[in-house]
Amino acid sequence: MLQLCAEIARQRKRKFSVMIIDLESQYKATIEHVEKLREITADVVDRFYWCCMPLSLRNAVSVIQPTWICWDENERDKWVRPMPTYDCVVNEHNYPREWTWFRKGMEFEEFDYEFCQWFQKQAGVPVAVGIAIRSDESLNRFNTIINQTKQTFRDYAWTTKVHTPEPDCDVYNFYPLYDWRTEDIWGAVSRLDLEFNEIYELMYKNGLKISQQRLCQPYGDDQRNGLDQFRALEPETWEKVVNRVHGVNFGNIYARTSLLGNMRSEKPAGMTWQQYAVFLLESLGLYAPELRDHYYLKIKTFFRWWERHHGIRIEDVPDEANKSLESHGKVPSWRRVARAVEKNDFWMRRLGFGQTKTDVQLLKRLRRKYRSLIRLEDIKDGKLRDAIREDEYGQHSVLRR
Repeated sequence: MLQLCAEIARQRKRKFSVMIIDLESQYKATIEHVEKLREITADVVDRFYWCCMPLSLRNAVSVIQPTWICWDENERDKWVRPMPTYDCVVNEHNYPREWTWFRKGMEFEEFDYEFCQWFQKQAGVPVAVGIAIRSDESLNRFNTIINQTKQTFRDYAWTTKVHTPEPDCDVYNFYPLYDWRTEDIWGAVSRLDLEFNEIYELMYKNGLKISQQRLCQPYGDDQRNGLDQFRALEPETWEKVVNRVHGVNFGNIYARTSLLGNMRSEKPAGMTWQQYAVFLLESLGLYAPELRDHYYLKIKTFFRWWERHHGIRIEDVPDEANKSLESHGKVPSWRRVARAVEKNDFWMRRLGFGQTKTDVQLLKRLRRKYRSLIRLEDIKDGKLRDAIREDEYGQHSVLRR
């Protein structure tokens, strides 16, 4: 989209501005591509904003760190790469004074929304924000285009007026590639000899179809499925990412094949039982966040009970205690917690819980969503197997009727 826009600008002798949000923990090839784009469009781009701001990003591979902040000065020693030093770079230390709306840790989408309003005030004229989304990528994007109630620019369906607190702030999102298919993108790259991100070539060689290739930050709810691709395509970057974003390597290595089966894991010698418990929750969270959250709430309730009735705060819980006392539920310990998660104790009986209606409802939802990942032969708990069979029988009865 940027290269096509630049070509039209040259024909019409016009100029435009570009803003990119650099998320720090990205493919090296992506940054190299952006640098190339900046170079070849310099004749028609009057202002280039390379934003390296400390923004909060989703981390779907960690229950301990559900979000992380890119370009966080407190984590400078872990940055995946040094901050760019171009004159156009905008960071936490040099952003415009008029950015009174900025705050550290704000969401990516919120930053983009506020930036566009600020830019329009600076321009003093209506502003078009070019966005290269395509309607065949998702239903939400398709709905963005066909929405009949939105305000548009001159009735062009591929435009949307951005709702802002100030009515005189004229910002319109433009989607000039909305009806392009993936094949159209690569057809244009070939016919017009456009620059493209080399990471796509590596993805293709690594077995990904062109329709499966994604470049957005890789720790979100959908993108996490491609973490193994990150490791394979740019191993040098991957090593730094593992150290930067909590849970990434756990997510890549320890995804399970059976959702409710025994994990059959063993605590590594260098880990405490508390670390091991977190490790197991991280593993579950990669492919079944609902199950991870289920265990997390049970564990939280477990520790609260011991603090309320026996005055044992969570920071005072021992890593392990007398095995006999643990087995009889007489003392709390992180070993009890880790063993419960390790055995995939869905009801969490090892922590003193019993089967509840809420648990059964969750089990039914999991069974329907992850049918291919729940195998009865892997489930050791008899009541758990009975509950699944009962749910299956009920569904089959409905189908017969």
